[in-house]
Amino acid sequence: MENKNLIDLEVMTPQQIDKIIKKAQKIMKNPSDYRHSCDSKILATLFYEPSTRTQMSFQTAMLKLGGRTIGFDNPMNSSVSKGESLKDTITIIGGYADIIAIRHPIEGSATAASLYAGVPVINCGDGGHLHPTQTLTDIVTLSCEKGKLDNLKIGVCGDLLNGRTVHSLIKTLAKYKNNSFVLISTKELSIPLYIIDILEKNNCKYEFSDNLAESIGGLDVLYMTRIQRERFASEAEYEAQKNVFVLDKEKLAAAKDDMIILHPLPRNNEITVDIDDDPRALYFKQAQYGMYGRMALILLLLQDDEFFIDNRETTVSEHKCSNPKCITQQEDYLPNLSYEKKGMVMCDFCDKRMD
Repeated sequence: MENKNLIDLEVMTPQQIDKIIKKAQKIMKNPSDYRHSCDSKILATLFYEPSTRTQMSFQTAMLKLGGRTIGFDNPMNSSVSKGESLKDTITIIGGYADIIAIRHPIEGSATAASLYAGVPVINCGDGGHLHPTQTLTDIVTLSCEKGKLDNLKIGVCGDLLNGRTVHSLIKTLAKYKNNSFVLISTKELSIPLYIIDILEKNNCKYEFSDNLAESIGGLDVLYMTRIQRERFASEAEYEAQKNVFVLDKEKLAAAKDDMIILHPLPRNNEITVDIDDDPRALYFKQAQYGMYGRMALILLLLQDDEFFIDNRETTVSEHKCSNPKCITQQEDYLPNLSYEKKGMVMCDFCDKRMD
């Protein structure tokens, strides 16, 4: 089946991703050509979690295309505070807007929203699961700054367990030839096994590290992430992890001159402020690239009849997903959608094993 929703970049082909990048680059070169492209169109931004860059980037993208925006950035200011289900909220908003961008703290929520919206749905982050439009930002940045998306050695550092930006980035770059990964984290925050499965499926080289200083030397890209306080069960667990990896000038001195530093932001202490003026530090410029990537995505979803995204084949399982972080645990009307992977039954919402 085909759809017009962007839930996970993994289901997109490199050719589709390249189409977004090329469209973004065209918009960068001649932004005035696109200022009326979405006249009369409405984007709804439904942010159940706090956001600065992603929400404002989408809003700015739509305004620059000539469209308008509606939505909320605090669910307590909406009928969600009265107990309204995700299904009912999305069904109503789908009748108001032409396209929806949603961020939600529960894994699989964007997939759930896409079942009831009736208009294209863009996943802006679902718990610790995925964040495909941040990855879109990252790959537009890489394409523009490195001139390629293959033959790269990428270091990802920080909270690799809960970091949805990391999960989406690795899943996407694993599609491209000869990319390798250095997974830098503490043992407690190491990458989930399903991401390792994807690396192995795509024959990508990878290695584990718990030392940023020792790993930085051979990298083409260093992707730093913050330790996410909101994903920890207790303050004590967070405090034990938060300053383990800090990129400072001393560590950066061992890096290649053409290595680039990316970060999805916001940052806490993981990159010292004195690195901001280093030409390799691209995290602020990265946010600008993201706006153009989102402009391109909106245009393709709304205007390009040939830009469809393939759905994986799903069935309704007799078992309910047991992942406590899955949206199916909160919204009990949802069907038990599943797909098969290596002989295992996987939840279509959160990508965790169901049997």
